[in-house]
Amino acid sequence: MENKNLENITLKRSFGMKEAVTITVGTVVGVGLFTVGANVVGMLGPAVIIATFIAMLVSVYPALLYAEMGAALPYAGGTYKYASLGIGRPFGMLAGWNFIISLVSVTSGEALAFSFYLKTLFRAFDIDLPVSDVTIASVAVILFIILNVRGVEMTGKLQNAFMYFFWGVAVIWFIMMIPNVNLPYFVQLPDFVDFSAGNLIACTALVWWCFAGFETCCAMGEEIKYPHINIPRALFLAPFIVFSVNALFQWFLVGIVPTGELGTIASAAAPYADGMAIAGILGFPLALLAAGIAFGGDFSTLNASIAVPPRYLYTMARDGVMPEIFAKVHPKYQTPYVSIIVLGVLTIFLITTNSMIYIASLSLFADLFYYVIGIAAAYGLRKKHPELNRPYKAPGIIIGAPISAVIYIIMMTQLDAEAFWTGIIWCVLGLIIYYICSKKYKEMKSDAIDEFIISITEPSAEERQKMDREFKVWSVIVAASVVVVVSVYLIPYVL
Repeated sequence: MENKNLENITLKRSFGMKEAVTITVGTVVGVGLFTVGANVVGMLGPAVIIATFIAMLVSVYPALLYAEMGAALPYAGGTYKYASLGIGRPFGMLAGWNFIISLVSVTSGEALAFSFYLKTLFRAFDIDLPVSDVTIASVAVILFIILNVRGVEMTGKLQNAFMYFFWGVAVIWFIMMIPNVNLPYFVQLPDFVDFSAGNLIACTALVWWCFAGFETCCAMGEEIKYPHINIPRALFLAPFIVFSVNALFQWFLVGIVPTGELGTIASAAAPYADGMAIAGILGFPLALLAAGIAFGGDFSTLNASIAVPPRYLYTMARDGVMPEIFAKVHPKYQTPYVSIIVLGVLTIFLITTNSMIYIASLSLFADLFYYVIGIAAAYGLRKKHPELNRPYKAPGIIIGAPISAVIYIIMMTQLDAEAFWTGIIWCVLGLIIYYICSKKYKEMKSDAIDEFIISITEPSAEERQKMDREFKVWSVIVAASVVVVVSVYLIPYVL
């Protein structure tokens, strides 16, 4: 079966750099930051900044590799496509397959986190919602499935709105919390802090989950305007934005919770809400935080996480390595609606486990595994396709790529057995489907560089100037944010 009618299907380019950034950051800033990323505060105290800074550092170079690949190969499907072209289609399938389960896990975890903080919002006004977490989370997912089926323009507009709402609430909350921050808490480590290499690696891996997804915009490469410009710029910014957000929220958590009670945060389902309760900060500040997290942070991640994985599944089906039904595009909205709906159902299935620990572990395995493949793909593309036009080229790939891969493999050794074996089973299932589909569809597409990449248009001079100004403004704001965040951790030692 050839199915050549699927080969020339493409998606609609609707996103600019702003949407590429907000969808990427929106996918990342959410469940990790407000759950396990905050739990690490209960493990390391003020030393959490060390783990967060390391997590950023080990994300920067891989982000540059993705900037190179995303600019040169602006496909839907990201790592799947890069690995297929760079090191072989079976590896591409494994990368895409693990990316899918990773973000499906993130989506289910985010939906549960939304439920936790929504209930916190109502409890701030002495109202207990008589609805289970699973039900609230499932309804939220269904809502975003419908919205994503209806088109990428709506997805992008909603993403910007959610992110701006989150930041607006966050700024107000930060200002309200400053009088409650105790600087002495930053210069005294809790007695339980373990600085052994194994514990630091484990804590860094948990915080790194807050960075996983820094290349999300690559998965929507076919829907980004001028991707050879906008994708690298989004990836230059993303790790630093995620660092600033995580480190700043962690700073406030360290500053309001008495040092002797930080340990309770290590296992909290809603660490920020619990931290405020321990500090005796209730009422409007708690309600404001819960609203910002639920309807800003959680919604932005749900929106982006439901939008992105279907693009992988869609591309894999279009290439003949997954059942062809997943390559169907909605005749009106031009979205891969079958993939969106099917992965939405899988998300709801994971929600029914009602276990954040299991979901986080499964996602972390998949994240690390597909990033190792993605890093190898960048090196493979340099060797296999030296003729490829690369608008951006990452420096030092001979040294940077293997070091990055080894770091991620070391973090994989910190996963528990349950996550490891679940990930292995998922990979085996994917390979079985891959080989069945490859035989059935007879490798619909070759591993050649597709011609439509060459036809990508350049912006007009006026558009380019506008894009350059926008990127400069973003760069200045992000750089200032990093400086401010690092400074607030150092100020207590100076004073």
